[in-house]
Amino acid sequence: MDFGLVLQTDPPASRVVELMQRAERNGFSHGWTFDSAVLWQEPFVIYSQILARTSTLKIGPMVTNPGTRTWEVTASTFATLNDMFGNRTVCGIGRGDSAMRVAGRRPNTLARISGAMKVIRALGRGEEADPGGGTAVRFPWVKPGAEVPVWMAAYGPRALKMTGEEADGFILQLADPYLTEYMVKAVRDAAEAAGRDPSEVTVCVAAPAYVTDDDSPAALAHAREQCRWFGGMVGNHVADLVAKYGARTGAVPGELTDYIKARQGYDYAHHGRSGNPDTQFVSDEIVDRFCLIGTADQHIEKLNALRALGVDQFALYDMHDAQEAVIDLYGTKIIPAVNA
Repeated sequence: MDFGLVLQTDPPASRVVELMQRAERNGFSHGWTFDSAVLWQEPFVIYSQILARTSTLKIGPMVTNPGTRTWEVTASTFATLNDMFGNRTVCGIGRGDSAMRVAGRRPNTLARISGAMKVIRALGRGEEADPGGGTAVRFPWVKPGAEVPVWMAAYGPRALKMTGEEADGFILQLADPYLTEYMVKAVRDAAEAAGRDPSEVTVCVAAPAYVTDDDSPAALAHAREQCRWFGGMVGNHVADLVAKYGARTGAVPGELTDYIKARQGYDYAHHGRSGNPDTQFVSDEIVDRFCLIGTADQHIEKLNALRALGVDQFALYDMHDAQEAVIDLYGTKIIPAVNA
């Protein structure tokens, strides 16, 4: 199993770079960041610094979207980084929840994501593609062998189907074993129906992880409060699914939708941060299901269960009060045990 580190690009950027270096030293293979131009600093500028100061770490957004940048600009940025540092980028893409809404725009449609994925992948390889204006273009400077894998974030049935049909990877932003099994199966079934080899779609589960010294009530309570924000972030996507498909209709599992019944709104000023006041509706049960909480042994047990369900990478959201400690504990105890 591969491991990734996920950060927000809060200033100073030097700290983001340092944490990514720390992650590489501890056996992490991927470094991911949020991509929301209003809320945080520009990630692609920081990626260049991370790549220059690491040797093997692969870098990408979790996730960018096809609305805040034109597709050829996104493709050129990835292709430039790859030309400078080797094929060490991954384009994680999604609807653009915070990036679009904070700027007063609606998240992107699946059709727009589909078009962007095709264009970004093709241009990143040096092939021709039409970025939406009716004119095919090509980057003449892209070298043979260049690649920009595109991984799609998804929850709903249509998005899962499209991921299996078109994406190089699937990003699932929660670590609940039941929902992981359900959604991985949906993606792989769609890939097989489209004539693809389902194993060619990389599966990445992304969720907060907080390692405790023991499993005492006090230790677990603190860990849950540090990670409760995640249920609120996921709840934004779930609320969209309920609005589209309804609750308990069979289109989306109740195990995903039921928990947002008490949700009353969301302020993006606290997006992805511990202590978010808009996440009181998120129960301890949801934190335990969606995140990795507890001792190192408990993390190892859950990670092994996720790997058995077909997960290729666990990407660790590291927005809490123990950033360095969790990276180091994963490096010294958890990653070696999982990959023994």
